Amino acid sequence: MSFDILDTKLIHLLQKDSKQTNKELSNQLNLSVTAVYERIKKLENNGVINKYVALVNKEKINKAFVAFCHIKLEKHTHDYVIKFEKEVAKLPEVLECYHISGDFDYLLKVLVKDMEAFREFMVSKLTSISHIGSTHSTFMINEVKHTTSISV
Repeated sequence: MSFDILDTKLIHLLQKDSKQTNKELSNQLNLSVTAVYERIKKLENNGVINKYVALVNKEKINKAFVAFCHIKLEKHTHDYVIKFEKEVAKLPEVLECYHISGDFDYLLKVLVKDMEAFREFMVSKLTSISHIGSTHSTFMINEVKHTTSISV
């Protein structure tokens, strides 16, 4: 799908704050409220915008310990891959999971309270998933950049 300059600006404004009203957006884009509504509907219907979410401050909910876990499977059979992906998707501590190239097969972003909670997660949940050959974890020292906004 191609975007004109107004679509691009609208996407940017919605990524910045999706709670803005169509009236507020129309004022910023110099469009009518109806035109803004129709553009948003078009973006939603074409799958460009697929959901609206609230971004939660992890410190405020006591989940500020961020770990990145590299996972290597024992084998790369279809069954092992599918089983691992289904099991890891069920873990609420895992915010993101990527099947990657290189020395490891998967990269997980894990969010927990502290190091003790991370250890408990590793011992009781992650390593209980069958067919994991090895893991390697690193921990966030400082968040330099975090955004959910995608440049269009």
